[in-house]
Amino acid sequence: MLFKYHAIDQDGHEREGTIEAPSKEAAIPALQRRNLIISAITSAEERSFLELKFSFLERVSNKEIVILSRQIATLFEAQVSALRVFRLLASEVGNAKLAGILSTIGDDLQGGSPISKALSRHPDIFSTFYVNMVRAGEESGKLSQTFSYLADYLDRSYDLASKAENALIYPIFVIFVFFGVMTLMLTLVIPKISAVLLDSGQDIPIYTKIVIGFSNLIIQYGIFILIALAAVGVYVWQLGKTEDGKNVLDGIKLSIPYVGDLYKKLYLSRIADNFSTMLLSGVSVIAAIDITGSVVDNVVYSRVLHQVASDVKGGLPISDALGRHAEIPGIMVAMTRVGEETGELGQILTTLAKFYNREVSNSVDTLVGLIEPIMIVLLGLGVAILLAAILLPIYNLAGSI
Repeated sequence: MLFKYHAIDQDGHEREGTIEAPSKEAAIPALQRRNLIISAITSAEERSFLELKFSFLERVSNKEIVILSRQIATLFEAQVSALRVFRLLASEVGNAKLAGILSTIGDDLQGGSPISKALSRHPDIFSTFYVNMVRAGEESGKLSQTFSYLADYLDRSYDLASKAENALIYPIFVIFVFFGVMTLMLTLVIPKISAVLLDSGQDIPIYTKIVIGFSNLIIQYGIFILIALAAVGVYVWQLGKTEDGKNVLDGIKLSIPYVGDLYKKLYLSRIADNFSTMLLSGVSVIAAIDITGSVVDNVVYSRVLHQVASDVKGGLPISDALGRHAEIPGIMVAMTRVGEETGELGQILTTLAKFYNREVSNSVDTLVGLIEPIMIVLLGLGVAILLAAILLPIYNLAGSI
């Protein structure tokens, strides 16, 4: 077990740290042999009721898994034992849920379980890809290198996802502002001005009638429209959980103009990166293809990769198996063939993954560069149309007086 201690050394300086021992009774004399006067010692695995309660509400982010993998790799390189690694990290991480999981993994390791098996008991945190990478590292005796590969891979994936998410923050903000301004004008401004026009008795242009009618629709049935939109959102969310629904939604993702191309590049980048990382870590080719198909997160490409794994198992070269599917571009097939012929498939796929990463990054920048001015123009145009539809009749009314 791991214990935290506070003590005073021979020079009167306060010291704190951790020590591993079978029990508190064994930890105390071990610290005393270091000429330390112990002021407090507690188990690093003990957590308060509130910490345990709120740990269920916490989630483990991708960034935390990236940092964790990097720390594990560093500690393994420093020749720290696996049990000690997970005990130490369990006491240091700030996320209560992750700390509990690491502590459980430490218990499993102490009971004689391999690291990969201990990790596989937490599939919501450690994916099939992650577990199989660790298993390959155990079999090859290169655990520190495997965790370095994992940290590098997760770092790349995290950077790419973060770039896409951060790039979309501004367009989403503009869209919310657009709908917010339109809603406020239609529910607060337009009704008051339209009342003046209706009371005047003059002929109202058709475009003004449309705006007034739309305003009345929002005021009278706005709550029902919101409920309907929420119901549609819930339906689509539930549909995405079913196999048929996921097939439909993943197919739609890839068929949307421009955005579909961006998704294709993202999935191809993920496929090349996953595949190369697993090959370089010692995972067999068929297992690497199969696992990549399980974690690519798109039914269309998942089905393709599982079929490719089946064809390769039947004796077909990887490049020929990939070439049978229109979803795989010619450049990936050609580079895979080169990698097979030269025996450098892992390195070739790494190069291909970098290429698609750049393509995704450039596509995101281009998409955001297009969205921002379009949203600003639409926002200005929408406000201008509303104002023109109401103010022009008022201007005519004032001119006739």
